[in-house]
Amino acid sequence: MSRLTHDRYCDEITARTEALRATIRGADLGATVPTCPDWTLRELALHVGRAHRWVGEILRTRATEMVPFEQVPENAPGSDDPAALDAWLEEGAARTAEALRAAGPDEEVWSWAWEPSTGFWARRMAHETIVHHADAALTAKTGYEVAPEPAADTIEEWLEIVAFVRSVGDKRAAELTGAGRSIHLHATDAPGAEWLIEFGEDGFTWRHAHEKATVALRGPLTDIMLVFNRRLAPDSDRVEVLGDAELLDFWLEHAVFG
Repeated sequence: MSRLTHDRYCDEITARTEALRATIRGADLGATVPTCPDWTLRELALHVGRAHRWVGEILRTRATEMVPFEQVPENAPGSDDPAALDAWLEEGAARTAEALRAAGPDEEVWSWAWEPSTGFWARRMAHETIVHHADAALTAKTGYEVAPEPAADTIEEWLEIVAFVRSVGDKRAAELTGAGRSIHLHATDAPGAEWLIEFGEDGFTWRHAHEKATVALRGPLTDIMLVFNRRLAPDSDRVEVLGDAELLDFWLEHAVFG
């Protein structure tokens, strides 16, 4: 498993937004999102659309500093009509994917993380949309699947994000230490989709490996990804936890961002 191509990330942004739109079309937009309980389904959709347009503005201006959210044009639909929300989501995703394709992966632009590039934003927006589509599907009680390559890369990007926020002083992530402990993620339906997270005195490292660990999380790759992103409870009957379940819970409580 490895990073996807720039074009594939752009494809995922538009395809996953289309899937999100299909999920919320006809659903109760006032319903509370169980995995993001501060949001309604409409607020979730607005968050996704605003993220796309914010990144689009960073790309358009080739920003070297953070673009304030209030400076992003058209950062809300023109009305409360669900059809306006649907069209706004479609347009924002399409514009951002088009801008990313035109720029390629190597243009230097501002980002909040370790990689100030258009390539970073293509990957980040793809996974942002993938995970929030899961939120919408859980709310609307519809089906949800992700192809193996982006599902695996969602896990790997999250590991990189947690390592980054730990390196810049996040207090919760700072507690992800403890020599001799490890977590094994094992997708049962995708060859090679296995990760070993090993804790040390100075943090954690990860690699692809099939080795005995303090705790193992086994199941379909999409479900492993959802647990890892705190969208599916680890005690779900869709996955299996073997070993020290408290260590997995500890990771999920501390491997957070924002």
